[in-house]
Amino acid sequence: YDQEYITFKMKLDLLVDKCFRHHLAKLLDGIITFSDAKTIFGGPTIRISNGIDFDSILPKKQINDTTYELHLIGVAEIHYWHGYDRLLQGLAEYYATNPHYNVYFHIVGEFTAQREREECIPIIKNNHLEPFVILHGQLHGASLDILFERCDLGVGSLGRHRSGIDKIKVLKNREYAARGLAFTYSETDEDFDNMPYVWKVPANETSMDIQKLIDFHQSIHLQPIEIRNSIANLSWKHQMQEVINQISLMTTHNA
Repeated sequence: YDQEYITFKMKLDLLVDKCFRHHLAKLLDGIITFSDAKTIFGGPTIRISNGIDFDSILPKKQINDTTYELHLIGVAEIHYWHGYDRLLQGLAEYYATNPHYNVYFHIVGEFTAQREREECIPIIKNNHLEPFVILHGQLHGASLDILFERCDLGVGSLGRHRSGIDKIKVLKNREYAARGLAFTYSETDEDFDNMPYVWKVPANETSMDIQKLIDFHQSIHLQPIEIRNSIANLSWKHQMQEVINQISLMTTHNA
C-alpha cells in the first residue's frame, strides 16, 4: 500500500508505519490478507477473501428494460486507481458517433483529491457528457437502494495497475454481486474472474469500448438472485470460519 500514500502528510504517516510494521509482524501469529502473499513484512499470513454482510445489502428486485438505454453505476471514494477517466473517455468516443442507444454513468461518492477531479471533470465538460454522467455525491440507505434499482451494471476499479496492484479482492465487487448486478473491473480477482456476469477490461490506459460493454450486458441472462447466490461463500461467517480453520492448522503444525 506504500504507493497509495501520495501527499506529504500521508508520507509522514507512512514513515511511522514503516518504522514499526516489521517488528509488529514478528509478534503476530498471523496476518489476514485478501492477497495470495504467504508472508507480509516477514510474518505468516492467513489468506481469505474479502467478506460481506448479506443482511445489510438488498438484492435488486427486478431486471430493468434496457432496450433503449443502459445505466452504469460506480460507488466509491474516488481515487486515481478507480480509473473512471477510462470509462468517461470511452463515453466521449461513443457519443462522438451519434449513437441511437444511450448509456448513462451514475457516479456515487466524492473525489478524494484534486488529481482525480482533474482527470474526470474536464472529460465530462469538454465532450458535453453532462446529460449522461450524473454526479450524485454521497448516497446512503434508501436513496442508494433506489438508485441501484435503476441501474443495470456496476463499475469497479479500472486502474488498479496505476498503484502497482494486480491481484486484489475489493469489497465493491462483492457488493455489486450481492446486489445481483453484473459488473466490470480490470484487476485480477480470483472470486470473479470466471463469472459469466463479469466483464474484465485490460489493465492499461486505453479507453473503454462502450459498444462492447453494451453487447456484453445484452448477453447476460441471469436473474439478480442468481448472481447473489453465486457468492454465498463470501459471507463474513464463511470467511471467518476460514480464519478459524487456518489457525487450527497452524496450531497443529506448530505443536
